[in-house]
Amino acid sequence: MHLPVLLHEVLQYLDPRPGESYLDLTAGYGGHARAVIERTGSAGAAVLVDRDQRAINVLTETFGKSGAKIMHNDFLSASQELVGEGRGFNLILADLGVSSPHLNEAARGFSIGADGPLDMRMDQTQQLTAADIVNRYTHAQLADILTQYGEEPKARRIATLIVENRPIATTTELARIASRAWPGHSKVHPATRTFQAIRIAVNNELGLLAQSLPLWTQLLNPGGRIAIISFHSLEDRLVKQAFSEAGGDRYDATLRLLTKHPVTASEDEKVFNPRARSAKLRAAAKIKK
Repeated sequence: MHLPVLLHEVLQYLDPRPGESYLDLTAGYGGHARAVIERTGSAGAAVLVDRDQRAINVLTETFGKSGAKIMHNDFLSASQELVGEGRGFNLILADLGVSSPHLNEAARGFSIGADGPLDMRMDQTQQLTAADIVNRYTHAQLADILTQYGEEPKARRIATLIVENRPIATTTELARIASRAWPGHSKVHPATRTFQAIRIAVNNELGLLAQSLPLWTQLLNPGGRIAIISFHSLEDRLVKQAFSEAGGDRYDATLRLLTKHPVTASEDEKVFNPRARSAKLRAAAKIKK
């Protein structure tokens, strides 16, 4: 079961109205999409994107007969295709990060706590896996990934431990090895930053986001609203920068910021949906010229 994070806040800032078109760039299992489309009443004007085949199967089963367009692609490729078609949308949503089914299914290789293969691919058709990075990249490459994508203070030490213990086949092996750089007890698993960094590298998450953000502004109709949910500081920084560059009080601004600061989950939501604890939402509207 995947609970959509910040659903109330998404509906508040997107403010879906009857007849409006909707682009969901990370539609996943359709939680946000279902709520938005209920309010627009126009499934035929909705485009739902995801790079994960299982999510596509669920979206097809749920929305396929309603007229919604379902695209099996990463959000950058889908955005480029839609821009090329001259499409525009009143509502755009991107819920970045990993879904609960990814984390809960050991075979996908995302989870620190469940023993599974070193996979971490959101799109299972791509070739690069976590095993390739862990077992083939140089010490310098590993340290750079851990530093850049995980903001890991002990990146070089963990890179050394990884290289010394190759080959590494499973998630629990990697978690155990990375934890050796952090002796003692902690509320957060000591391998959390390592797993985050490798996952981001496997899926090129920050690269895709940086290239996609200007396209999303292009795809937004005048008066339209966009909401982006991020789950770590690197993503949020990119979103904040893109919104600031397109918004503000300048005469040539294209966006009006709807959130001065990132919106976070309520204490109630954090209790029943732990994934929401690190979620941050930023929203903006396209200025009518």
